[in-house]
Amino acid sequence: MAQKKEISYEDFKKAVLNDYRIANESREASLTGRKEVLSGKAKFGIFGDGKEIAQLAMAKAFKPGDFRSGYYRDQTFAFATGMLTLQQWFAGLYAHADLEAEPSSGGRQMGGHYATRTVNEDGSWAELTKLNNTSSDISPTGGQMPRLLGLALASKVYRNNPGLHNSAFEKFSIKGNEIAFGTIGDASTSEGLFWETINAAGVMQVPMLISVWDDGYGISVPKQYQTSKGDISEALKGMQRDKKARGYEMFKIKGWDYTALCEAYEKAAELCRTEHVPIIMHVEEVTQPQGHSTSGSHERYKSPERLQWEKDFDCIRRMREWILKFAIATENELTSIEEKAKATVKEAKDNAWKAYLEPIKNESSEAVSLINTLGGNSSHAESLIKISSELSSSKELMRRDITTALRKALRITRNEKIDGREQVISYLNEYNTKNVERYDSLLHTEETLHVSPEPVTYEGETIVSGYEVLRDNFDAILTKYPNVIIFGEDAGKLGDVNQGLENLQAKYGEERLFDTGIREATIAGQAIGMAMRGLRPIAEIQYLDYLLYAIQILSDDLATLSYRTKGTQRSPVIIRTRGHRLEGIWHSGSPMGMILNSLRGIYVCVPRNMTQAAGFYNTLLSANEPAIVIEPLNSYRLKEKKPSNFGEFKVPLGVPEVLREGRDVTIVTYGPLCRMAMEAATQLEEAEISVEIIDVQTLLPFDINNTIVDSLAKTNRVLFLDEDVPGGASAFMMQKVLEEQGGYTHLDSAPRTLTGKAHRPAYGSDGDYFSKPSVDDIFDTVYSMMNEADPSSYPSIYE
Repeated sequence: MAQKKEISYEDFKKAVLNDYRIANESREASLTGRKEVLSGKAKFGIFGDGKEIAQLAMAKAFKPGDFRSGYYRDQTFAFATGMLTLQQWFAGLYAHADLEAEPSSGGRQMGGHYATRTVNEDGSWAELTKLNNTSSDISPTGGQMPRLLGLALASKVYRNNPGLHNSAFEKFSIKGNEIAFGTIGDASTSEGLFWETINAAGVMQVPMLISVWDDGYGISVPKQYQTSKGDISEALKGMQRDKKARGYEMFKIKGWDYTALCEAYEKAAELCRTEHVPIIMHVEEVTQPQGHSTSGSHERYKSPERLQWEKDFDCIRRMREWILKFAIATENELTSIEEKAKATVKEAKDNAWKAYLEPIKNESSEAVSLINTLGGNSSHAESLIKISSELSSSKELMRRDITTALRKALRITRNEKIDGREQVISYLNEYNTKNVERYDSLLHTEETLHVSPEPVTYEGETIVSGYEVLRDNFDAILTKYPNVIIFGEDAGKLGDVNQGLENLQAKYGEERLFDTGIREATIAGQAIGMAMRGLRPIAEIQYLDYLLYAIQILSDDLATLSYRTKGTQRSPVIIRTRGHRLEGIWHSGSPMGMILNSLRGIYVCVPRNMTQAAGFYNTLLSANEPAIVIEPLNSYRLKEKKPSNFGEFKVPLGVPEVLREGRDVTIVTYGPLCRMAMEAATQLEEAEISVEIIDVQTLLPFDINNTIVDSLAKTNRVLFLDEDVPGGASAFMMQKVLEEQGGYTHLDSAPRTLTGKAHRPAYGSDGDYFSKPSVDDIFDTVYSMMNEADPSSYPSIYE
């Protein structure tokens, strides 16, 4: 344990009073923030009042390089660590769409969701070891927990992997000396994500220090209905480490006891940092002076006795009493701090509101001037003047009001060719462009799309099984990238259930390639956290069906990260999984519609064979964006030519490949259905039908160069072929090609889809045949299209 530093009494007093100042400013911000919501200036508010003193103690234990993964009541911690100023906090409340004013999300997230910049403006990684870091918050209760595991696991990887002990990785970690601090409300510990993470961290022994803020309620539901024994630390006692087994260290402290909190956090952080033992800080008897949020009052569900207790044990009040008791400061000194806090918060609020409103007012003035000019030349002058007057007199001005006014003005004058109309159109177009940048940009950084493709090369005609191509490519990847970590269920010693990682753990060690428990949500979460700290995790979800266990984390956290931080944070996770045809309800999943709709922000690669899959891994590791690669289950034992440039060849994302040229019908598909479509095409050729087959290769992004429509211009007919349920990925592809690419203009026949049945696939070969598209189905669907177009040349088969 590190020796305590002795400080002078003056420095001690200064530190205490500085904490008292921050606590009062934070409390006043909460009280003022609620008023701003109730006045209508802010949409919603959820504040950290009552937790100020515990968060000050946690901030004292936090060091540069550490990471926080918390929730929306941690404002005092953000102030104390310098992650956020009061004015920036109010800017978040007002949704100021400017990263300079509101650095957490540029107005894209509700106030109380904190984030620090981990990516520089030029796209390079920031010097994380020199910063106080917080991973971007999400609202779903407990959703911060899986990511917390990964942030902590990264320290263990950096400490135990000598290959990372060099200058190239010093910006990410100083030999694993960093802690991942987590925070969660007591009621949210009821979530499965909390329990899965707690179990995993105890098994893995990672430096994770989690604080449970226990105010006794989950909104209105008291904790006796939330937690076994009504006490989370009691419920977790079996995880307390002892001489027989590793586990957790646990601390239970009162949320109003300043000195006990400071001592406990100092001790816990030192233990966590040096020994890499996970720690739970159960901070109980926390108050919630304003209730859960601005949507309701806690007087509705708390008794008068409880409300009085909350006043008596308010943490700031108790700290004040302690300061006076030990004569650290006088009544006048404390009163001065309290009054100054109110003035400071008011100034921050006023400055934030002015900074938010002023540019919108300027934009409104420009729009009003343009509409008035238009009105001076229009026969609809009265209507236009009314629009501009309403806009200029609006007390709660928003950009939508400006846009609506400009649109109305143009609608009214749509039949007039008058001066000023072109200026309004030009201004609206420019305004829309600016608002796209404010509200609709950086779902992806698109860095991966700029990776130059590199063709696969071959030496000789060596034929191997598909899994061997994957294995040898992963071997090359692990050699080339020292920060690549591969893990998942059975991924280590077994080398995955299909041998794509065969014998690689023995070669590279358990620090590079390891097994996990059966816990998909935290497999995804530990990948997210590790990737946020400069590692390149490849996380294996054993079967695509099991992705459902992790879909919430992938959707709410990973897929939104670039967007919700406006590109200031990244997590280049690669999810490796396998799916599509095999046997039965639970091991032949193709839930592509679910994936496409829930994972916008993550690239979705759907290779038809293992060489193509390997090329995707190589491409993704050349950039810094998240993706999922879905390997086709029935291709591991199929034969492929052995590449000679493992780890180097790259398949571009969003670029379809024409597998077979044809003139009559275009089949658009992906994955293992490509092989079936090719077989059907051979049979159709015997019936004098020429089919063009296009493998889209990736569903997100989809055909970025709009090349599929060129095929439709030639064939004038299209079939979208998919294993998903009706209206799944087939509907997605159809919308892309027919609507976005304008493919409908080339069609001479109705577009068709051929998909799996609405039910899950039945077991066995017959179950597969009657549940998913077969070669026969493809033949008959294409033939029927030609029969409709030319029944004399293609007479009906079954009538």
